[in-house]
Amino acid sequence: MSETIPPAGQPVRHIVFDIGKVLIHYDPNIPFSQLIPDEAERARFFDTVCTHEWNLEQDRGRGWPEAEALLIDQFPDQAEMIRAFRQHWHEMVSHAYADSVDIMLDLVQQGRDVTMLTNFAADTFSEARERFPFLKVPRGVTVSGEIGLIKPDREIYDTHVASFDLDPAACLFIDDSQKNVDGAIAAGWQSVLFTGAGQLRADLARFGL
Repeated sequence: MSETIPPAGQPVRHIVFDIGKVLIHYDPNIPFSQLIPDEAERARFFDTVCTHEWNLEQDRGRGWPEAEALLIDQFPDQAEMIRAFRQHWHEMVSHAYADSVDIMLDLVQQGRDVTMLTNFAADTFSEARERFPFLKVPRGVTVSGEIGLIKPDREIYDTHVASFDLDPAACLFIDDSQKNVDGAIAAGWQSVLFTGAGQLRADLARFGL
């Protein structure tokens, strides 16, 4: 069940979408199930080598050469697999969520103010925008890797508000991470936890959208 925490009586005038796992699929296991077929070995690799925390620093703006060098210095026997993470990134984003994209495009068509706020490395986001043209449709996007800030840090929400001249209390943020939803709420936004397009439609309806 999605959680909504709207300030009493405040209408939504700005809809802000996350991207990964809301509009497009992301799963490193897609290529790595072939590169490291053994499930337990693959889990150890993601838990100890190419971890979520390591990848998040690329979302914060660290370049891939530095990121790879750091891990290869620690795990020289895993150099090939470490480099494979970036080399096979395009396979990790295998498809868009058509139902969610339709919702976003419909909001734009209605004349709603739609922007995006995403934790994404700068170079991979550029690739994603070319592969998924609907990412060019909203009024704009804040990409963490381009500004050196990541969700759920307060500063990235404030930066997005300032960049697009938004009223925080009139923003509705849609994200698949509870931490990021909580970060938006702490920044004075309204927010819903994305669990699927059906639930999102119901959430939007409750906000009169």
